[in-house]
Amino acid sequence: MYRDPEAASPGAPTRDVLLVSAIITVSLSVTVVLCGLCHWCQRKLGKRYKNSLETVGTPDSGRGRNEKKAIKLPAGGKAVNTAPVPSQTPHDESDRRTEPRSSVSDLVNSLTSEMLMLSPGSEEDEAHEGCSRENLGRIQFSVGYNFQESTLTVKIMKAQELPAKDFSGTSDPFVKIYLLPDKKHKLETKVKRKNLNPHWNETFLFEGFPYEKVVQRVLYLQVLDYDRFSRNDPIGEVSIPLNKVDLTQMQTFWKDLKPCSDGSGSRGELLLSLCYNPSANSIIVNIIKARNLKAMDIGGTSDPYVKVWLMYKDKRVEKKKTVTMKRNLNPIFNESFAFDIPTEKLRETTIIITVMDKDRLSRNDVIGKIYLSWKSGPGEVKHWKDMIARPRQPVAQWHQLKA
Repeated sequence: MYRDPEAASPGAPTRDVLLVSAIITVSLSVTVVLCGLCHWCQRKLGKRYKNSLETVGTPDSGRGRNEKKAIKLPAGGKAVNTAPVPSQTPHDESDRRTEPRSSVSDLVNSLTSEMLMLSPGSEEDEAHEGCSRENLGRIQFSVGYNFQESTLTVKIMKAQELPAKDFSGTSDPFVKIYLLPDKKHKLETKVKRKNLNPHWNETFLFEGFPYEKVVQRVLYLQVLDYDRFSRNDPIGEVSIPLNKVDLTQMQTFWKDLKPCSDGSGSRGELLLSLCYNPSANSIIVNIIKARNLKAMDIGGTSDPYVKVWLMYKDKRVEKKKTVTMKRNLNPIFNESFAFDIPTEKLRETTIIITVMDKDRLSRNDVIGKIYLSWKSGPGEVKHWKDMIARPRQPVAQWHQLKA
């Protein structure tokens, strides 16, 4: 008898049922394998990521950063050692999970704070500039008295770290020697050209001077910068009462120079702005106003105007000047001057600003000067750098006029 092969025996599963069952079984197996693989990957990757973050927060990786901060810590600050102490108990798992995030935050905050500390015009830079502004250098000299010849001997040896007074970034220093209160009779050293650490080694004798009068005098030394075309610029001074010195033998001193008390510090201030345009290769100087100018006339006032010189490599290139403000110690000018300066010449360029007192009957008097360049004083250099850092923007700043 013939039996149809397609016919199923009673109780046996059909081929369709078997096929569906096989597909379901394979799908479930693949799903289980994928889930297990995914879970394993998550554990591995999570552990590796966690370890990498914990490495950022280790004492070794933070040691260099803490050392940099320690250098810049303010007075009274204290550096904290981030290395673990053996006696401390380990953190629990919740604390350990938060450590990587805080370490990364500390790193970002540290880098941000360091960038802020290094940015132009920061408070730390200004404080540093304030300290530098008081450094006028120092001078070495010796003094003694010869009782047999009634002669006071003063030897000027050398000076160190003198500030630059010329637009070329140097000075031509020399020393004037007085025995106060007598200012009529003075002695001078030779001029040392372009030297901020000059050596003189010159000896000066005050002959026929009784000892009783010598001890009533004050030895006064004034260091100046020689200027062939205008007034010599005072650099600093030193005074020492001779009644406090053992004059029986030559005594040698190192003294820090102090600001000269000849009125040079009260010449007034000038507000001006600088605007650098790199595409046009130009600098616009805006003379805004002045305040508390020194009175140069007999009537207790001045007739100020401002001269602006563009210098390149110690050579005068171009001059501009404002109008004269009659009888005014707090004048408002608001005058702008443009100078063509190629970018490659900026480092060798100096802008000299001179506030003058107009005098109809005699020579005009210099009230004060400002030298703007890469190599001027701290305040002037800051203004110059701010101008470069902010192109096409007027950068205004007050400047103290100098002799």
